[in-house]
Amino acid sequence: MAGGVLVASTNGRQYEGKVTMFVLVTCLVAAMGGLLFGYDLDESGHESQYCKFDNELLTLFTSSLYLAALIASFFASTTTRMLGRKASMFAGGLFFLIGALLNGFAVNIEMLIIGRLLLGFGVGYCNQSVPVYLSEMAPAKIRGALNMGFQMMITIGILGANIINYFTSNLESGWRISLGIGAVPAILLCIGSFFLGDTPNSMIERGKKEGAKKMLQKIRGIDNVDEEFQDLIDASEEAKKVEHPWKNITQLRYRPQLTFCSLIPFFQQLTGINVIMFYAPVLFKTLGFGNNASLMSAVITGGVNVLATFVSIFTVDKFGRKILFLEGGVQMFICQIIVGSMIAIKFGVSGEGSFTHIEANLLLFFICLYVSAFAWSWGPLGWLVPSEICSLEVRSAGQATNVAVNMLFTFFIAQVFLTMLCHLKFGLFFFFAGFVLIMTIFIVIFFPETNNIPIEEMNKVWKSHWFWTKFVPDGVVDQDHKAVA
Repeated sequence: MAGGVLVASTNGRQYEGKVTMFVLVTCLVAAMGGLLFGYDLDESGHESQYCKFDNELLTLFTSSLYLAALIASFFASTTTRMLGRKASMFAGGLFFLIGALLNGFAVNIEMLIIGRLLLGFGVGYCNQSVPVYLSEMAPAKIRGALNMGFQMMITIGILGANIINYFTSNLESGWRISLGIGAVPAILLCIGSFFLGDTPNSMIERGKKEGAKKMLQKIRGIDNVDEEFQDLIDASEEAKKVEHPWKNITQLRYRPQLTFCSLIPFFQQLTGINVIMFYAPVLFKTLGFGNNASLMSAVITGGVNVLATFVSIFTVDKFGRKILFLEGGVQMFICQIIVGSMIAIKFGVSGEGSFTHIEANLLLFFICLYVSAFAWSWGPLGWLVPSEICSLEVRSAGQATNVAVNMLFTFFIAQVFLTMLCHLKFGLFFFFAGFVLIMTIFIVIFFPETNNIPIEEMNKVWKSHWFWTKFVPDGVVDQDHKAVA
């Protein structure tokens, strides 16, 4: 399948090309890296039965994966830049495969710990490389939809883990199945990435210009790619002048990129989504749902998560990133206030009380509305936006920053949630609602629309924004070799 399109920029830049079946299949295979993060994200929820006793040591074991992912993201940045996006994805799948097998066949705590750390390295590598790969392979016109395939796979991984946990919860060795089956998506990614081609950007970056042009022709479905190919070469030449990407991204001229690569993942975790996704069974059981009912409720929210992600895939390139950020923020804020108020009325500060069947279903309804809002806004956009806003010379460093901040605060939320729930009670939902309000205001004021802008021309976006223009010097040259005015 190939449809003729112009890969266009709202600033007048256009590349001729088609949306080919090759690029769609390639991006789908690459997006499977999200399965690893999604599966292990909710697989932690299965272990969180330990965490209901507020045992910090056991919680640390569960959330240690995210510390390992944080550390891995810095190594993955170098791998992604020097060996290519494809190699980094393969490494991530291999780390996750070995870790899942060690956990599934564990006979002692040492095997579980080593397996858990390897899972973290797999997540770190895939979260670093996959969004960048998708953004570089996709035409600008559908970059958002294809990049969100990563988030789609995360939600499918969460749903799959929920379903597996539901059916294995009463089995004596059910935990082995839940932990070991994570090897399946890892195998799919390893095999898939082995057959994938690398991105033209990465191939040019590593001196493979002839192969890069052939790949660009293949993914665009046309022979005449000279204009876009020259722009990629120009971007690569500029990138080669940068000896220390980590040092450079802290320069004033990259302040917009560093800000969004840091604050978007920070805010994404402070929405409170992982309170639901980590501990949904425990949370629902605490609120009066039965054992099986709590697990089934987690399956329901996981299903909503998957379906709602389709909304973002079909709307992000039509309506843009900003409107999804804002609508999702407003909807999450309202739902959190309602859920917090319902729990406050029924449980108070004593924590004693229960929901009627109707009230429990109403609570579940508003939680599903909250999950759906996240799934079509801050969930996928949290991976899309940081991967598309950085110019090539700091792209690996920017994505590594995004992953590191994301993993750090994922770890933080996983580690302290049960203690916070114990002390803040219903106030926990108001706590996260406050952050949702702050981050929504932040988007209103500081986020410029990046829809339909080729990733090598993002400097124009910053230069035209009332606030960020003061950080981007007039001497910055775009890929037309013209000073950004």
